[in-house]
Amino acid sequence: MSHELTPQMDTLRDDGNKDVWDEKALQDSFFKRKLKVPALQLLLFLGSIAVWEIAGRTIVDPFFISTPLAVAHTLTRWLSDGTLLGALMFTLQAMIVGFFTGSIIGGALGLVLGRSNLLAQVLDPFILAIYSLPKVALVPLFLLWFGIGMKTNTAVSALTVFFLVFYNSYSGARSVDRDLIDVVRLMGSRRHQLFRYVIIPSAAIWIFTGLRLAVPYALIGAIVGEIVASDRGIGHLIRHSAGYYDTAGVFAALIVLMLISLALNYIVNLFERTTTRWRPLST
Repeated sequence: MSHELTPQMDTLRDDGNKDVWDEKALQDSFFKRKLKVPALQLLLFLGSIAVWEIAGRTIVDPFFISTPLAVAHTLTRWLSDGTLLGALMFTLQAMIVGFFTGSIIGGALGLVLGRSNLLAQVLDPFILAIYSLPKVALVPLFLLWFGIGMKTNTAVSALTVFFLVFYNSYSGARSVDRDLIDVVRLMGSRRHQLFRYVIIPSAAIWIFTGLRLAVPYALIGAIVGEIVASDRGIGHLIRHSAGYYDTAGVFAALIVLMLISLALNYIVNLFERTTTRWRPLST
């Protein structure tokens, strides 16, 4: 009897070992896939830095493209003397205030017009006329209204953000399922309840798309205002460095702007995943 059970026990043991090895192989494959993209990104980044350094020393005049070492030296100097921190705080303040101001006004107006055909038809040509204007062309007008400084930079940033969030919110409000609205109305819901529980959740993906697009443009708006007329901020560092033909300083400021934009996009994506966790994965 024991001899008859021995092959069966060996078979079970082999199957158990196979399952363990299969699970381990799946884990190894998962970690390889997860690490593959960051590894390739790091490799591309290091390769680009190496090519830039070699090109700046041997092929192209450093006056035109500088070198990574020169840029790093400029960033270190700005960090040590407090220049970068002060400029960064000034730019972020204008950008954050402009972002929230433009997002709140644009999102609210977009949702309202999206559910009101009459208001949309009346205001559409006026909104389109303002949207068609280059934002840089409005900076002199803002200077007359608000003067040189934070208010002008914030106004340019807010106006840039407004249209991106407005048009996405408007499209989101227009795309809400009409049958769902009719059912909720039959249940006796009021207008504010309809907006809170149906329209805003249904348009959330559209709104967050607008917010994600608006993040870099809020930064662009603040920087444009600083470059045109400001004595502080990252935009001022760019203009000051370019005025003194300091290519390394220009690249250093641009790198700071890219890092800020990446960080802000990550925050918006994290907030979107947190607040829209209830939505199906297919959306």
